[in-house]
Formats: sequence, structure tokens, C-alpha cells
Amino acid sequence: MTRTWHISSVTDAARARIATARLAAAHGVSPTDRARLVTALTAQLRQCLTKGGVWLLSGRAATARPGGSRFLVEVTSANRRPGEFRQPWRLTVACAGDAPLPDTEQVSGDPVTLAEALFGADEDAALLLEKLDEQEALVAFHREELHQTNQGVLALHAELDAAGRAQRDLFAAEQQARREAENARGRLTFLADASAALTASLNPDAVVRLLPTLLVPRYARTADVWLFDGEGDVERGGPRPAAAVRAARSGRPQYAADHPGGLPGVDDQPPSALDPTRPLLCVPLMTRRAPLGVLTLSPPDERWDADDAFMLIELARRAGVALENARRFEHNRDIAETLQRALLTDLPTTPGLRLAARYLPATRGLNIGGDWYDAFRQPDGSLITVIGDVTGHGLHAAVMMSQLRTALRAYAVDGESPGRLLTRLHLFLHRLQPDLYATAVIARFHPHEPTLTWAAAGHPPPVLRSPDGQVRILDARPGAMLGIPLHQEIGDHTVPLPPGSTLALYTDGLVERRAQGIDPGIDRLATALGALPPTGLDGDLEGSADRLLHPLLDDEHEDDVCLLLCHVRGDARLP
Repeated sequence: MTRTWHISSVTDAARARIATARLAAAHGVSPTDRARLVTALTAQLRQCLTKGGVWLLSGRAATARPGGSRFLVEVTSANRRPGEFRQPWRLTVACAGDAPLPDTEQVSGDPVTLAEALFGADEDAALLLEKLDEQEALVAFHREELHQTNQGVLALHAELDAAGRAQRDLFAAEQQARREAENARGRLTFLADASAALTASLNPDAVVRLLPTLLVPRYARTADVWLFDGEGDVERGGPRPAAAVRAARSGRPQYAADHPGGLPGVDDQPPSALDPTRPLLCVPLMTRRAPLGVLTLSPPDERWDADDAFMLIELARRAGVALENARRFEHNRDIAETLQRALLTDLPTTPGLRLAARYLPATRGLNIGGDWYDAFRQPDGSLITVIGDVTGHGLHAAVMMSQLRTALRAYAVDGESPGRLLTRLHLFLHRLQPDLYATAVIARFHPHEPTLTWAAAGHPPPVLRSPDGQVRILDARPGAMLGIPLHQEIGDHTVPLPPGSTLALYTDGLVERRAQGIDPGIDRLATALGALPPTGLDGDLEGSADRLLHPLLDDEHEDDVCLLLCHVRGDARLP
């Protein structure tokens, strides 16, 4: 049911306001909403009185909806002309619904009624203020909670940020450590590979050529090796950086640049006058006694770091050792070659019998072994030819070979047979050098007799070519190696030796190969000897020896090769 009040004065407005509040209370509007309603309505009525005229105030409960019943207040002008439309002022609040309504048509204007209405409105306002205080306290509480939460969030963000920075720092440190470890491993690998390459060569010139190849461009832009050839060479050899000369004299690495190097164990020097703009690292190539030279390097970038410089100094030290070893090796090899060449005597000239010998040192290692050959006459006019091999290489093997050669010539003065000579050599070697062994073949050409007597001790068998080109391997019952701890009597063997025959004595370096053994090599030698033309053997035995060797030798051989060809001329007889 709708209630309507006419308002044209302040008294009418006050009575209508009181009636509306009572009507709202009757419809179950809450005190808070009722206070809001009365406050808003008072403000609207004040505007209406200011404008003047007659105004209509109505209030009613609206039909219930899904959201609940509503209490509607509306203010419109009573002075509208016909057809004129003015938008009314409306306000709705929630209510409980329709209820028995009080008699609010007439609100008396006595002071008691107005006072009660005023106090009632104040009570509603007090309730509203109390609610507002509660809400304000609740808001303050939540504001404090939000502040504490924000502080916690800020602290958490700070901790997360610190943790993130620490994580990034740890990751950067780990990456740096990994890079340093990789660089260190690269330096160690390079140092190991470079050292192996330097020590693998026994040629000083090859070591000098290898150093720049190893260092440029990874660790140096340029690399120069200055070797000293003798006393006073530090002063000679053309212009050298002052730092290089100082390194040669002091034996300490020197760094020449316009800035301090800060390298451990390296002395700083002014920039080189030869090239002032380029830093130089001058490292002596040290040995146990004195520097062999100086390695002068320029950096691939602006400068070296301490680890690279330390590695380069260590590499120079190892290069110095490799150079010293190569020079010592060359010195020993020259001595051994000189000694061995001196011990390989000239072959005698015998009517009706021609001799040709070849000796080739090994292409690897010290190049000097115990291979030897000899030929000499006995008192009865017979000719002794011998070929042998002392175990081992180097000076010791060459010296032992010379002693065997001398002993054999001494024993042969007695005119003994090849087997007896080998037996005496066996006893001599066993007593003189118990830990050294040898092999040998001795062949004796009899005067005025077309026969050959030979004996072998642990040596590859002789190969005999008959005048018709047939080849025979003389492998009948050889003795054991000379010098082994075994008592033995080495026997003699005799075969016919018609004119035109050729005997080949050789060492195992000619026929033995690791992958194949020795027997295939002996077969190849026999085939090559049988293929030689008889006219070549009669007319050019030296050339025949070369033609025999050529197909049997590899480009590189690890053992010495010795060959002795003995050819009985086809148109002559032995004396």
C-alpha cells in the first residue's frame, strides 16, 4: 500500500520525513538502511523547499523479487503542467516485506512528537555510526594485516632476490671454475702432446723446426729459436733483443714490454729496441749444464696470462732437454758410425774369386748395430769369409763386434776349419761377455779345389747359386748362438763349388720382417739371387749386389743390413 504526503513547507517536510521513517521501520528496514534513507531524503527535501512549490512524497513496499522485498521512496513535483515530464527522485532499500502499517497519515506537530522523531533519527544515526566504527576498526585491522603481509612479501622478495643473486654468483663462479679447469686441461694436454712430439725426434734441426709449428698461432704470434753453436755465440749471430741476450746470460726468462708483465719467475725489462711496440717473452732453453739457446715469443693477443706463461716456460725447459738428448744422440751416432766403418776392412783381391759387400745401418734408433763382415787369407792359401751379428745396438755392440773380428783373425792363423773357429769364438764370447750373444757364418774357399766348407752358429743360412741358376739354401745342422751358456762343438759342412757359383752371406736385417718372420725373406732372397744374369755376376758383381738388395729392402728398416757376395768366376779357377 502506498502512502503519499504533500509538502510545501518545512513543517510539512518534517512531518513527512517522520512518517516515512515510521513506515520504513514498519516494513522491517534495518536501522542502518533507515538512517541512510532518512539522510538522503532530508537532503532531497531541502532541495525541493529551496525550489519552492508543492512536492509529493510517497513510500511503499515493492513486490518481492529473487533478491528480496524493497522499500521505495519517491519525490515528485505537484506543479507539473499537462504533458510535462520530470524525472522523479527515487531511493530503494531492502525491507522485510508488507506488514501492518501504523497510522502515519497525521503526524502531530507538538514538541513531544517531534522530539521523539528526532531522537529516533539520532538513534538510527548512532547505530549507523557504531556500524561505521566497527567497519573502520575492521578496515584498520585488515589494513594492519595487509601491511604486515606486504612487509612479509617485501622481505620474501628481498630474500628471493638475495638468493637469486647468490645463485647467479655461484653459477658464475662455477662457470669460471669450469672454464679455468678446461683451460688447465687444455694446457696440460698441449704440454703432454708437445713434449711427446719433441722427444720423439732425435734430430736437433727437426726439434728446432717443430717448436714454432707447435706454438703458432695458439700460444704465440711469432716464435724464434736462437741456438748457441759454441763459446761466445751469445755475442754473435746478428742483432738480438736485449732481453734474449739477458736470458741467455742469466738463465732466467725475461719479459720485454712497455708495461709490467706480472708473470711469476719472469724478470721485467724495457721494450726491445728492435720492435718497441711488441711485447716479447724470452725463455732460455736450459740443460743440466748451460743454456743451449733462447726461445723468443710474441703474444697472440696483447699479453699472456700467468698460466700460459708458466706453461710456455715449462715447454721451453722440455725443449732444451729434447735438444740436448738429440745432440748427444748425434754425437754418439757419429762416434759409433766412425768406429764401425773403420772396422769394416777392405775386401782382399783373389784371382778367380770376386767379393762384394754392402753394409746399411738401421734407419731408426742409434743406427749402429753389431752387424759385421770380413774376408782374409789363411796360411794355407784358403780364403775365409765371415758375416756375423752381435746382439744390441750402439757403441757397446760395435766394440764387441771388433773384439770378435780380432779374435777370429787370431784363431784363423792356426789354419782351423770354420766349425772349429766358431767353437772357439763361442767359448771366447761366453767367458768375456756372459750376457752378450752373437751369430755368425764362416765360409772357407779351398785353394785349387772346387769345394766350399762352411759352418753356422745361430745365423740365417747361406744361399748358394749354381752356374745354371739353381739356388740352394745351406741350412744343414747349424750350431746354436755364440756365447749362450751351453757347451757345443760346431760342425763343418762341405758342398761342391763349380766355376760360376755365387755364395750369399747376409744378416737377418735383410730378410726378417716382424709381420712375416724370417723364412719368407730367405725365400725372396733365394729367388732374387737366382734371377740375376750370369753375365752380370761375372762382369759387375758390385752392381749385382745393388740389384739384389733393392727389391728386398723397405724404405725404413729397424735393423742393420749386411750382405757379402762371393762369386767364382766362370772362366777361372781358384788358385
